[in-house]
Amino acid sequence: RPEVSERMKDEENPCMLRISLKDLAGHHKVEEACEMYCRAANMFKMAKNWSAAGAAFCKAARLHMQLQNKHDCATSFIDAGNAYKKSDPNEAIKCLNAAVDIYTDMGRFTIAAKHHISIAEIYEAELVDIEKAIAHYEQAADYYKGEESNSSANKCLLKVGAYCAQLEQYQKAIEIYEQVGANTMDNPLLKYSAKEYFFKASLCHFIVDELNAKIAIEKYEEMFPAFSDSRECKLLKKLLEAHEEQNSEAFTEAVKEFDSISRLDQWHTTLLLRIKKTIQGDEGDLK
Repeated sequence: RPEVSERMKDEENPCMLRISLKDLAGHHKVEEACEMYCRAANMFKMAKNWSAAGAAFCKAARLHMQLQNKHDCATSFIDAGNAYKKSDPNEAIKCLNAAVDIYTDMGRFTIAAKHHISIAEIYEAELVDIEKAIAHYEQAADYYKGEESNSSANKCLLKVGAYCAQLEQYQKAIEIYEQVGANTMDNPLLKYSAKEYFFKASLCHFIVDELNAKIAIEKYEEMFPAFSDSRECKLLKKLLEAHEEQNSEAFTEAVKEFDSISRLDQWHTTLLLRIKKTIQGDEGDLK
């Protein structure tokens, strides 16, 4: 058969054999280079030369990509990002973003979400760019939701809600706290936290409009009857009464009483001060 004889001729052709051996040798050389860059990177880590370690891991990642080893490429970019975290936050973000792109392309959304959180934390702690941190927490929440990891999604959304309230984006914060509260109130293990989320949503409503806050509290009591008996709900009703009467002393006293049993953190204190400042003649503190 002519096609068989042609194939046999090709197999016997020494030029064809040399080309395939050359390709194989080239592949092995790239693999060896990858190993050498990884070894060098680890030695730089031991010497605490984080920038050099990051650069070496990046070189290894690019060689892995050349070999079409996507998983190894992403792993090397993560290693590079972790090294750069200690010396160059912007480079760390570039490396982590490169890894995220590979993981999403591979359909590994849970691990991509985890690294979006790492990027958000760098923006929070190192670069103090809260808007970008919010964007990465939101992206992580979307990926977690898509993978039915609702608890992880809620954690990211709560971060977004807290920052939105600080940035006076109250409507967005309210939507998040209501959503997470509704998601947790029917869960026997998480329902205790629901009152806290409805409390936070109520404070955001209160800053925007006192009447809105009243309506929202009634809605939350109807949705989640346990909220009615909570100390948070009782505090809100005392604050509404003090605000209606424009009584800053009664407002402060209610906050102090609550704080003596359940310590209020910086976030709650900031929002309560913003509400108190809307009382006429207020001096703007909670002392």
